[in-house]
Amino acid sequence: MAELSSQFTTRLDPQDEYTHTPDAAANYNESMYFNVFDHGSKAGGWFRIGNRPNEGYAEMSVCLYLPDGRIGFMFGRPKIEHNKELNAGGLKIEVVEPFKKLRVTYSGKVCLMKRPFDMADPSKAFRENPTLPCEVELDYEGVSPMFGGETVRVDGKPMNIDPEKSFAKAHYEQHVAAKGFIKIGEERFEIDGYGLRDKSWGPRHWSAINWYRWCPMNFGRDFGMMLSIVTGEDGKPRQGGMVFRDGIYDLISECAIDSDWDEHGYQTHLRAKVKTKGGKAYEVTGKVLSLIPLRSRRKGPDGVELNTRITEGMTEYRCGDQVGYGLSEYLDQIVDGQPTGKVAEAKA
Repeated sequence: MAELSSQFTTRLDPQDEYTHTPDAAANYNESMYFNVFDHGSKAGGWFRIGNRPNEGYAEMSVCLYLPDGRIGFMFGRPKIEHNKELNAGGLKIEVVEPFKKLRVTYSGKVCLMKRPFDMADPSKAFRENPTLPCEVELDYEGVSPMFGGETVRVDGKPMNIDPEKSFAKAHYEQHVAAKGFIKIGEERFEIDGYGLRDKSWGPRHWSAINWYRWCPMNFGRDFGMMLSIVTGEDGKPRQGGMVFRDGIYDLISECAIDSDWDEHGYQTHLRAKVKTKGGKAYEVTGKVLSLIPLRSRRKGPDGVELNTRITEGMTEYRCGDQVGYGLSEYLDQIVDGQPTGKVAEAKA
């Protein structure tokens, strides 16, 4: 777990795999996220449900990467009346055994794009690309320890959180293996691969973060990483993550990511240097195989529109002589037409 101030500690219980009683904050969010990539077929995807019970809806996302570069995507805000389960818009997440076995299923539709960049304009993307029936069944198995949990005060008193500036009060992650299938239209893809899952709960606004880089990756069943650089309002990057090897997590103490960009400001390649608290050093390179740009918009308390962009790239990673797969997820606020993290990287 991440090193905390002496005033705080991290708590995680198997019961946290299930839903919690919502906070009073209007923007309370409880979400689970899963990804998986089959190293042989180069197919995979990610799935997320984020319940917002105090607002009466859930955020549901399904994103599927096909071997030829096409991406199937669906997003919705189905209505919900409670926070008793993660089951909305055709996407369902079931806890079979906490921390060990979970199941993800989807029955619905996806917009299948030969040009995934079309999703920069969602209405145009859905208008100009076919929407096809989709079925997903995946059984997930935890292969690593748990990382993270809920940050609480050591004296038992609750933390003071400003809902307008919050991204989550609790968050945990785990490297996983998954087996099952993805079916779009008449095409079916068998999946036997690796990935990462996470869960969070508490008040959340996507615009609460200035920019971040989140790079989960797996090189096999017993070797994976999650690289994280997060920058808040103060503009100071917080480096973290972990390396999963030999059955344990070695926490990251230093992480630097240098990126290449295309004409749209989307990442195409990256180079990362990592140091761990266990004294290990790693160099990782990444090549983005296919990418979809997503966005979140809302008005802040001052009435100014906030534009958050999240680019989700299926990425081939290399570390030494090992080849793995995962995501490069880049979140940026768009200010004067430019992603804040790209601007900051250019100044570094």
